[in-house]
Amino acid sequence: MRTIIKSSSELRKNYNTIAEIRRTTKTPVFLTRNGVGDTVLMDVESYNKRKDDLLTAQRLLSAERARIQGAVGYSIDEFEENMRRAIERGAKNDSC
Repeated sequence: MRTIIKSSSELRKNYNTIAEIRRTTKTPVFLTRNGVGDTVLMDVESYNKRKDDLLTAQRLLSAERARIQGAVGYSIDEFEENMRRAIERGAKNDSC
């Protein structure tokens, strides 16, 4: 992935051009202020995916910590059965 770096003053002068570069390349644009990194521009879809990925990683880390500390978990079969029941309950609630 190519890094795109623009100055904050260029953003003020050429927002539409920079936004178009970001849209067409699907690459975040790094903005500098006085030659130092300041801000990153990215599309909402990429931001939301990144946020969801980080939340998933946090949940996995938390579950792994709990497992290492001896927390009682579920077998694959128990998990599948619990999910099946939850889906059935959800389907019944939707049809009411």
